[in-house]
Amino acid sequence: MSDTRLSVFKTYKLYVGGKFPRSESGRVYEVTDKKGNWLANVPLSSRKDARDAVVAARKAFGGWSGATAYNRGQVLYRVAEMLEGRKEQFVREVAESEGLSKAKAAAVVDAAIDRWVWYAGWTDKIAQVVGGGNPVAGPFFNLSSPEPTGVVVVLAPQESSFLGLVSVIAPVIATGNTAVVVASERAPLPALSLGEVLATSDLPGGVVNVLSGRTAEIATPLAAHQDVNAIDLAGAGTDDGLAKELEIAAADNLKRVLRPQPVDEVDWAATPGTDRMTAFLETKTVWHPTGALGASGSSY
Repeated sequence: MSDTRLSVFKTYKLYVGGKFPRSESGRVYEVTDKKGNWLANVPLSSRKDARDAVVAARKAFGGWSGATAYNRGQVLYRVAEMLEGRKEQFVREVAESEGLSKAKAAAVVDAAIDRWVWYAGWTDKIAQVVGGGNPVAGPFFNLSSPEPTGVVVVLAPQESSFLGLVSVIAPVIATGNTAVVVASERAPLPALSLGEVLATSDLPGGVVNVLSGRTAEIATPLAAHQDVNAIDLAGAGTDDGLAKELEIAAADNLKRVLRPQPVDEVDWAATPGTDRMTAFLETKTVWHPTGALGASGSSY
């Protein structure tokens, strides 16, 4: 038997509706490391792929938003478990994609796993922080409760290809939204591999959909899509005008827009707080009469 064998190169695919299709366009583009060395060919998503991802996200929204917050927390924790089991693969991909040493890449992956756990713990607590009873004049109960916005397009950060990616996906789905994620154009490999983790982590198909390709080419039709309810422009940058263009397109159906911050002002390793969860929540307020008191003193 020969001592030499050909390596089995990984075929990277999109993640849409819980499945792994190739791009409808049939196109690919080369991904290289910081030194220009070839890493992989990845799908170059088309407008049709983007539309398919929105359809999948909308189809999954009812079930995911209707799940209990406790159940969503269990699923997010399961993502962390599965990611922990494939840590070696992600350390390699992060090191190659971001030009980091193995030790630094391992620290990034550990932080990303911890980020999933952090948001898993918030799923059944965020309603208590942003909702509750409101003091009103008159014999009424006035209760506010948060509800998910709907289908959210997420432009993943271009530079922090993994920790930044997790930091923008996890809060969107933790609160019951579904997501269409546009991976970092320069370093999409960790995002495409994350799709494989999500597929084996009890997350229903369509809750997260991952596209790769030219950010502007994919994001433009998504920003104008009438069935998209919100967009996170984290990966759009603040200098080339793309963010402004997408924000204008998003105004067609009054989408919620989370504007990007300058790269030098973002620390993805910092404790994230609740801002990215509340950015894609709507508040429902209900008024109800307190009722009359019966003989026992209880209301009815």
